[in-house]
Amino acid sequence: MTMTDPSTGPSTGPSTGPSTTSAPAGRRPRLTTTDLALVAAFAALIAACALVGGVPVGGAGVEITLQTFGILLAGCVLGPTRGLLAVLLYLGLGAIGLPVFSGREGGLGTFTGPTAGYLWSFPLIAGLAGLLVAQVAGRARKTRAFWVFCCAVPAVVVNHLLGIVGMKYWYDVPWSVAWGYDAPFWAGDVLKAALVALVAAEVHRAFPQLLHRR
Repeated sequence: MTMTDPSTGPSTGPSTGPSTTSAPAGRRPRLTTTDLALVAAFAALIAACALVGGVPVGGAGVEITLQTFGILLAGCVLGPTRGLLAVLLYLGLGAIGLPVFSGREGGLGTFTGPTAGYLWSFPLIAGLAGLLVAQVAGRARKTRAFWVFCCAVPAVVVNHLLGIVGMKYWYDVPWSVAWGYDAPFWAGDVLKAALVALVAAEVHRAFPQLLHRR
């Protein structure tokens, strides 16, 4: 015997009403226009940071800029996907010849020069910082500045390690010498990571859904 509901009729048989099944859970949403605008805005921010305060430091003549600040901020604020895309867009602008790198340089030759190791690390550190903030600081710690800083420091380490590798092979010097070229930048980059943590924590306090939209 078939049980029926007075308002809906028999409970058996194919359904003819509109389906309420949502999209597959594993399918990721596409980038929205807001996402694309954020990616473009942070790429422009990174370019601006790269051109501010260029002061040559150390034996290799590498300049101190706010470039690392912009890249870490992109990852920590936007998360791994959009942060990575912002950095890739920035690098793409430099690759086609726009003078958006430190020292107002641009072109493909920059990717094989003495600072190439730092450039190649940029997508990695943005993605790493964004992933750590989203998974470690974002959910469990509510993006408090201290935890954002702890997530940014490993990205700083990766940036410096690849920078050392690049200078070692470009200048054909011992590892100790390449380390010496890089050493003057550590204090400044740790300070930038602390500033990024303060800014990112305030942004996520004001816009709590920003980090986990993607």
